[in-house]
Amino acid sequence: MSYLTDIVNVLENNMEFVLIGVAVLVLILLVLLILTIVNLSQIKKLKKKYTKFMSGSNAQSLEETITEHLNEIDGLISSNARNEKNIDQLKNQIRFAFQKVGLVKYDAFQEMGGKLSFSLCLLNEKEDGFIINAMHSREGCYTYIKEIIAGNCVIILSEEEKEALEMAKAYK
Repeated sequence: MSYLTDIVNVLENNMEFVLIGVAVLVLILLVLLILTIVNLSQIKKLKKKYTKFMSGSNAQSLEETITEHLNEIDGLISSNARNEKNIDQLKNQIRFAFQKVGLVKYDAFQEMGGKLSFSLCLLNEKEDGFIINAMHSREGCYTYIKEIIAGNCVIILSEEEKEALEMAKAYK
């Protein structure tokens, strides 16, 4: 019994330290309780997400779904590679296609009306192409063609042909 009385005497003499110790323990317990509640809340959210993810699926069907998606991705990658190859081919081919156009309609002869004559200029990316000049008269229609290389012609151009060439060069 003397042992217990000694403990009681020590506690009575140091009561303020005992109260501080109890207060610290209560504070630690409150912090642990709050952390436990927060963790339980996060676990509940994760459990909902997991249930939603796994609902209606077993491990095998989930694996099949992932495999299907990976196969679709592989198909898209190969399709994209084919599309890039086709685009490159089209870019190479379009360089030679006529991309610039100039058209001038005019009256070749004073007695004719209605601007039935025309000069048509067609140029590619490098400004290579031709000019077609069609002159309409009462006796018939006369058509001439002149080659254009790098935006220039070695044959002298009429005013209408020059205008059609400049129009084609300015074409965007």
